[in-house]
Amino acid sequence: MHSNGHAHRITLAASDRTFECDAGDVMLRSALRAGIAFPYECNVGACGNCKFELIEGEVDVVWPDAPGWTAKDRERRRYLGCQSAPRSDCTIKMRPSAHYAPRHAPRRVTGTLTERRAITHDIEEFRFTLSGDMPFEPGQYALLTLPGVQGQRAYSMSNIADNVDAPRELHFQVRRVPNGQGTGVLFDALDIGTRIGIDGPYGMAYLRRDVKRDILCIAGGSGLAPMISIARGVAADASLDGVRLHFLYGGRTPRDVCGRDMLEELPGWAERLHFQAAVSDVMPDSETTWDGHVGFVHTVAETLFGENLRDMEIYFAGPPAMGTAIQRALIALKVPFEQVHFDQFY
Repeated sequence: MHSNGHAHRITLAASDRTFECDAGDVMLRSALRAGIAFPYECNVGACGNCKFELIEGEVDVVWPDAPGWTAKDRERRRYLGCQSAPRSDCTIKMRPSAHYAPRHAPRRVTGTLTERRAITHDIEEFRFTLSGDMPFEPGQYALLTLPGVQGQRAYSMSNIADNVDAPRELHFQVRRVPNGQGTGVLFDALDIGTRIGIDGPYGMAYLRRDVKRDILCIAGGSGLAPMISIARGVAADASLDGVRLHFLYGGRTPRDVCGRDMLEELPGWAERLHFQAAVSDVMPDSETTWDGHVGFVHTVAETLFGENLRDMEIYFAGPPAMGTAIQRALIALKVPFEQVHFDQFY
């Protein structure tokens, strides 16, 4: 990334609001650090939700091949906030939306890998101790800068920010992506003691503490982490004592299923915290007899809760196809849109 080493001032057109964008930072994240409610979703160039129009000034595009940026955007001087580093002071046109106002201003810290453990055959937990504080809400994610990997990778925290005095830790539960560059480095090349850049928190699918409805968390794959964080957040928050939480994990086969042991150690297990799992593919193999639910999680959720889903606060995270199927099912059941929370990962 070209940068001449100092901050540039960014002005929002048709308002008197300005913010500083430091060298090595991008428009979107520096705006959020300044408390400006800049709309975004994936933060890594895929979705196109963070587009702005460049009225004055010049920017460098970090990833020119970002799928969220089209030829038409280029012609119209539209850029992605998450992929644009200012080369000068700039004026931009962007419509802030209160929904995206950051609960915690994202910050950049160093994380040292202190511990890792296997959760399933292809999911591991990686624990980092941070050089500085990073408050976050259950369900949020951070961006990791991994050695030799272009750009950042978004991973959700599985722990909760409980102890302000202890060195802050972030735990990530990550599923290995076949031939994935990011998870390849994380799983195979990152030694204990390695330090990396971590930037966060980000994400809109965090625990809504002011809502007292019963909760359904639906997870698949790496979606385990943010849903476990939300369950831990509910168990730790006295104001949510009256809320029941149902956790539904979807795996392809029985050996993919995980999460139950993490819920079992929380206060309220089996009284108000419940775990169920569904697998979409049951092979009659000798190792596992599966007596749980069979089918895709969205169908199992419908079977288990039916119209009661309309009265629940629903959080979900997992592979894109699973997310799409869940959204369709909830729309068909007329679950109010504002009760459904997820972050779009690609």
